[in-house]
Amino acid sequence: MESSTRKVEKVTIIDYGMGNVRSIKNALLHIGDFQIDISSEPDLIKESDLLILPGVGAFPDAMENLRKRKLIELLNDQVLNKHKPIIGICLGMQLLFESSEEGGVNEGLSWIPGHVKFMALDKEYRIPHVGWNDLIIKRPSVVFDELRDDKNFYFVHAFYADCPEKYKIATFEYGKEFTAAVQCKNILGMQFHPEKSQVNGMNSIKQAIRWAEELNCA
Repeated sequence: MESSTRKVEKVTIIDYGMGNVRSIKNALLHIGDFQIDISSEPDLIKESDLLILPGVGAFPDAMENLRKRKLIELLNDQVLNKHKPIIGICLGMQLLFESSEEGGVNEGLSWIPGHVKFMALDKEYRIPHVGWNDLIIKRPSVVFDELRDDKNFYFVHAFYADCPEKYKIATFEYGKEFTAAVQCKNILGMQFHPEKSQVNGMNSIKQAIRWAEELNCA
């Protein structure tokens, strides 16, 4: 039986005041010929083939901004009911989970089981964690199919997603092992910054587009 595919032509980067949206758009422009919108407009979000949820800053501020823009209910419908592919990047990935302990206990989108916790490490490890780390591939995913020996990606964060192993497609080591990327049905999360990770980052974005196209969204 032939697998269902859906061509990605329209991409919306969710604009909620918390992301480095321009650099993500520029990275996408190097990958293919897409209609790329940076927007929180409901009609554009509904018409998109792929959504990207970026994020730079604090978890509670991000959730508050999503609420103020009335995006949570809309995204819940598009992602959970319509099964639209979405990619969460950095803080955007952390928002996919049930809660975060950043700034107290704050509720997340709860699309993937798990909680965001502070990277409590020995003093020799600087927090926030800023730098390059090699991915440890935990289970097969088209997102990392094209990577060879070099699996180096760029990270900037002080919190990490603590979630069941079955959702982790990659981890990395920084004092101990942390979640680097997750996948749950039509939801993909990247803790690293693909738009700042040079060749490997561009490759992961290209493969993420392929992942979205291969999803059976019937």
